[in-house]
Amino acid sequence: MTIWFVTVFPEMISAYLSESMFKKAVDNDLVTFHVWDLRDFTQDKHRQVDDKPFGGGAGMVMKPEPFFQAHDRLEELQGDKPFKVICPSPQGKLLTHQGAVDLANGDDIVFFCGHYKGIDERVMENLVDEEISIGDYVLTGGELPALVIADTIIRHIPGVLNSYESAESDSFADDLLEGPIYTQPREYRNLQVPDILLSGNHGKIDEWRYQQRLARTKERRKELLKAKTGKNDVGGKNG
Repeated sequence: MTIWFVTVFPEMISAYLSESMFKKAVDNDLVTFHVWDLRDFTQDKHRQVDDKPFGGGAGMVMKPEPFFQAHDRLEELQGDKPFKVICPSPQGKLLTHQGAVDLANGDDIVFFCGHYKGIDERVMENLVDEEISIGDYVLTGGELPALVIADTIIRHIPGVLNSYESAESDSFADDLLEGPIYTQPREYRNLQVPDILLSGNHGKIDEWRYQQRLARTKERRKELLKAKTGKNDVGGKNG
């Protein structure tokens, strides 16, 4: 997969791509990242990417020309290979686990990172394929949500994580939250690891973990259980 970030703050993106899973994905030739400075697609000497909104009002609006120029260049580079333009936006559909899986199995991705008051609507209507929100709040720019979305995508590409099973057992993988997890030491400050995890009986361990996941989801995100089962009340260690 190839992922582009089109942004007025390229250094902000590049810093993240050199660490953790992003770096591993690149080192293992699983993902190619490109960070483009939107100002490189301007035509004026001031490299202006924003201007005042027509009709008045507060804030500045990102101009259409640089985005269209960047999109033209993408089409030249991609040729017949399809790509999807995503704009992180609080107006978009909420990012979900399944949405990330679908994107990981789809086309190459281009993130248009907005700033200021937003992006000219001509860009949104004609170039952007999908708006995605990471929550009902507003951030200063689209760089952080673009990185969040990219992170959720690449962890579903086999080989990025040490064990793909880890991604398959994450919270929301089957509409349940992940349950409690433990590691060494077995006892710390008189706090014990549950005996069941030390039993060696993997059938009972799996059942215990499932019940813990049900209980935690019931306690913290009951609406997930309702969507999964159609019931308001589901069993678990507390039910």
